[in-house]
Amino acid sequence: MTASTASDQRFREFKMPDVGEGLTEAEILKWYVAVGDTVSDGQVVCEVETAKAAVELPIPFDGVVHELRFEEGVTVDVGTAIISVDTRPGEGPVTATGDVIDPAAAGAPAQPAAHAETAAAPEGEGQGQGRQAVLVGYGAAPSSTKRRPRKARPEASTVGAAVQAELNGHAAPAAAPVAPAAPAAPAVTAAPAVTGAPAVVGSARPLAKPPVRKLAKDLGIDLAAVSPTGPDGIVTREDVHAAHQASVAPPVQEAPVAAAPAEAPASAWAARETRIPVKGVRKATAQAMVASAFTAPHVTEFVTVDVTRTMKLVQKLKDDPDMAGLRVNPLLLVAKAFLVAIRRNPDINASWDEENQEIVRKDYVNLGIAAATPRGLIVPNIKEAQAKTLPELSRALSDLVSTAREGKTSPAEMSGGTVTITNVGVFGVDTGTPIINPGEAAILAFGAIKLQPWVHKGKVKPRHVTTLALSFDHRLVDGELGSRVLADIAAVLEHPKRLLTWG
Repeated sequence: MTASTASDQRFREFKMPDVGEGLTEAEILKWYVAVGDTVSDGQVVCEVETAKAAVELPIPFDGVVHELRFEEGVTVDVGTAIISVDTRPGEGPVTATGDVIDPAAAGAPAQPAAHAETAAAPEGEGQGQGRQAVLVGYGAAPSSTKRRPRKARPEASTVGAAVQAELNGHAAPAAAPVAPAAPAAPAVTAAPAVTGAPAVVGSARPLAKPPVRKLAKDLGIDLAAVSPTGPDGIVTREDVHAAHQASVAPPVQEAPVAAAPAEAPASAWAARETRIPVKGVRKATAQAMVASAFTAPHVTEFVTVDVTRTMKLVQKLKDDPDMAGLRVNPLLLVAKAFLVAIRRNPDINASWDEENQEIVRKDYVNLGIAAATPRGLIVPNIKEAQAKTLPELSRALSDLVSTAREGKTSPAEMSGGTVTITNVGVFGVDTGTPIINPGEAAILAFGAIKLQPWVHKGKVKPRHVTTLALSFDHRLVDGELGSRVLADIAAVLEHPKRLLTWG
């Protein structure tokens, strides 16, 4: 058995799993282990943040950490190896490439790498003894084909740039052959690529990600003519937009000399600006809101309601022994009123299937509660909320909020929602026009409860008043249905005894 074969079986890689429903990437927030640490099956090795939640990842085998492939703060695609573990550390030390070191040869003086490579390259000797050592991984498989030695390598800088691009995950097609250097030109020594824009050699293909290439194609921009500013000479979106603006800019006309300093304020403002990367929950929220706002035709209706009797019921429930130890607040009764309205108007609890051109009515209610957390806005939901009693609903709401604030909400808890409540009243806001959560048909905004003058039994009295706003998808919810749902919610909050008569 060769050293490389033994190494392949000895070292195991743990790949970034799909911890949500179809998520494609996750950011490594924190490593709980370091190189050399012993790990066991089921031990949490890192915490990652997906577009939905922060999740701790357990490793599925025992061993000693051999390599951490990515640093904290790096976003990694699902399916990419993030950690390598030595499952048989007792077999002895290994090389940087993971090959087992032969104890008999360990005591022999090591031949300098440069001389060893020079000695092996001309005749191709020893290529069948194992894979060639490289910076990352196990290198290319050995080949039985012998090749004639090359006399000159004028394309060394091209190869260096290509290797650096491959190591950074941006492999580019092989460059066209470069013409031999002129006799008078001095010899150029190949050097490792450095961070920044590498020099373009021959007809090498510019480095750019597929979305950037598509953007350049749509704008009619030749990437070869764009000056890259990204790491490792990668052309970014900003580079393409800058090239496009330069190409469509009107001819520069002579201007008075006094107009030149006009650029100074722009740079001064830029120095006082902070750019925050859009990722994780914020990125997912932005994409979801844009998709919803520009896909589902939103309609928002409002109603102002006297909730004085509801506030009195809240106080009575707090004193009820059956609700002892449970959190009782107006949001609990608003949620219950919403569930009653859905029972009376089940068509509101549905979703639009664009692909099949169908309306999917759901006989279960997964009630979403919008929660503001340090990581951004998330919408976990209470599964089968329609079947819960008031104490059960109170307990579920409390658990949902506390879990969200601790940042431990799982992707499963944020999936499958049918309707949502957003409590903007906790910020002292009267109402709003909420955007529907994707895949749902309606969202209810619950405003602040305030003492206001109100006509009650023919007299103006101070009453507890709030404003409710219901946004719904007009593709499957018409004005009549939306109005009836909102009116039913208001009726229950005005006269909470309807929780009994309608429930």
